[in-house]
Amino acid sequence: MQERPQSVPVPIDDPDVTDFDSQELLLKYLDWYRDALSRKIADLSEEQLRAPVEPLGWAPLGLVRHLGWVERRWMRWGFAAEDVLPCLPGGDEVEWSVAGESTSSVLAAYFDEVERSRSLAARAGLADSARLGGRFTEPGQAPCLGQILFHLLQEYARHVGQLDVARELIDGVTGE
Repeated sequence: MQERPQSVPVPIDDPDVTDFDSQELLLKYLDWYRDALSRKIADLSEEQLRAPVEPLGWAPLGLVRHLGWVERRWMRWGFAAEDVLPCLPGGDEVEWSVAGESTSSVLAAYFDEVERSRSLAARAGLADSARLGGRFTEPGQAPCLGQILFHLLQEYARHVGQLDVARELIDGVTGE
């Protein structure tokens, strides 16, 4: 398994209130969930990573792939208006599938998107609007970085919670 980029997790129940910077706090919580994703797939066998979990119908590695595309859609295509493919032809079914993809390539693509998102967020402020031309074509459509990061945070919170259920169904492991 590819080594994941290092970040400093923030305990969910005890953020550092002495150094309250909204952007830093939001980014640390987002990284906490990214790290939680990695923790929840740690120690799964290749078969467990790739096999759909019933009754959920998706594989843990498929969820990782999906979240990589979520990062891409919201940060690169959305916020930065990069000329990138925002979705795979074939929709959600293809996006969640890992057939024909190696585990290392799925993880590398995910971590690449995370690093690109971090880089974009580090160069902007929460009030900065998304650029026009990618996902957003009209000024009234373009959300600010803060709204996009909050969206990413809720995506991770929801999906990491789902992954917690999947992991419990796979081998009984639970926890943050």
